[in-house]
Amino acid sequence: MTSNLILICVIVYSVLLFGVTWFTSRGADNESFFVGNRSSKWYLVAYGMIGASLSGVTFISVPGAVGIAQFSYLQVILGYLLGYLVIAFVLLPLYYRLNLTSIYSYLLQRFGNYSYKTGAFFFILSRTIGAAFRLYIVVNVLQIFVFDGLGIPFFVTVSIFIALILLYTYQGGVKTIVYTDTLQTTFMLLSMVLSVIFIMDQLNLNMDDLYNKVTDSDYSQIIFKDWKLKSFFPKQFFGGMFIAVAMTGLDQEMMQKNISCKTLGDAQKNVLSFTFVLLLVNILFLILGALLYIYVNESHINLMVDVHGKIISDNVFPTIALNHLGTFSAVFFIIGLISAAYPSADGALTALTSVFCIDFLGLKDDRSKTEEGKTKIRHTVHLTFAAILLLVIVIFKLINNDAVINNLFTWAGYTYGPLLGLYAFGLFTKKEVHDKFVPLICILSPIICILLNENSNQLFNGYKFGFEMLILNGAFTFIGLLTISKKTTS
Repeated sequence: MTSNLILICVIVYSVLLFGVTWFTSRGADNESFFVGNRSSKWYLVAYGMIGASLSGVTFISVPGAVGIAQFSYLQVILGYLLGYLVIAFVLLPLYYRLNLTSIYSYLLQRFGNYSYKTGAFFFILSRTIGAAFRLYIVVNVLQIFVFDGLGIPFFVTVSIFIALILLYTYQGGVKTIVYTDTLQTTFMLLSMVLSVIFIMDQLNLNMDDLYNKVTDSDYSQIIFKDWKLKSFFPKQFFGGMFIAVAMTGLDQEMMQKNISCKTLGDAQKNVLSFTFVLLLVNILFLILGALLYIYVNESHINLMVDVHGKIISDNVFPTIALNHLGTFSAVFFIIGLISAAYPSADGALTALTSVFCIDFLGLKDDRSKTEEGKTKIRHTVHLTFAAILLLVIVIFKLINNDAVINNLFTWAGYTYGPLLGLYAFGLFTKKEVHDKFVPLICILSPIICILLNENSNQLFNGYKFGFEMLILNGAFTFIGLLTISKKTTS
């Protein structure tokens, strides 16, 4: 596939996206930006959330990681099911009962201002890193396969994508993203399904053959029983449960879309339907990953390796789709890839702007400023976070040496852990805390976890932490909050 054809795909898709943006952002105000005027259709939110949850990480990293970790990621997805039930029946009722625009306002009501700002800060840190990971993987693929050949630096490529995302979220915010995520989810899933079909055709497989080929391969192991491994089933299952709670239920980006639904019932229908569709979609991505490696082995294809001779798993799907399955496959891969790129940052940029404006600037309830004045401030914050996101992605380009899916969840364990501990303490105890000490607890907990993770081999007889690090981090935060809790008087 030529670079010119890829550029045409990018341009045509972007024009379509901006057409949707223009239509949906007409008459948008600050309330539209923050919560979509609380009028979003639940089924559109549910469908669009699939793309926002999957993003480039699932599109590229999950299939690529099958060659290393087999189907172990399915253990995480099964844990998601429990996590989303907690979101639907514990967290969403809380958010709707308190009529929250920023979900971190709960911490203000429950503990005080220091806890409130701490929760909002950890979201900003978590979402900035997470969005950078997600967008990086997509832009990096385009850089390697397209823009390097044109002599365009990585910094320029990222700048272009962020500028486009900035433009189409600038006015409409959540009101626009609900619709653009729907469009992007459609193209991403279409690309994935067609890739499976194209590889099946190359391997002369029908549906029965597909099942046998995958299950008989070396890539289909799901359950792992070695307790020392990161892929040990309880680690992955319960880690997945708490990842769902933290990265969706305690994440303003994801919840901002949910609380834009008219009623709690609609929001719950959204989460429950989204849960089971997400399970199915991830299974299909794992099947795609197995097919990719089967095709590589049977066709004797040489894959990209790093300086240590290790296969670069994030480049496996792009290599096959762009270089070995024909032009039609390559076109749909690029469309799917672009569809994965935009949701990686559009919702994050909107949510980061919302949290900073509401939780740090108090913009929503500030009666001293006109609507026009608030809009100007929101635009400035939006531009600032776009610049920060650009900087983080460029830094990550310099230091990344692992599959993005692993990096993403590792950092989530460190940055979402304090949020998990704060909300668990607030929901499951009636204790008050010395609010001014909460930031210290929430900083110390990740530091302890980082030290444990770095020295786990020596300290715990070869044990390696996996996704359970998030649970441990939340537990340390919970215990820390107990130590600074106030004595209750009868």
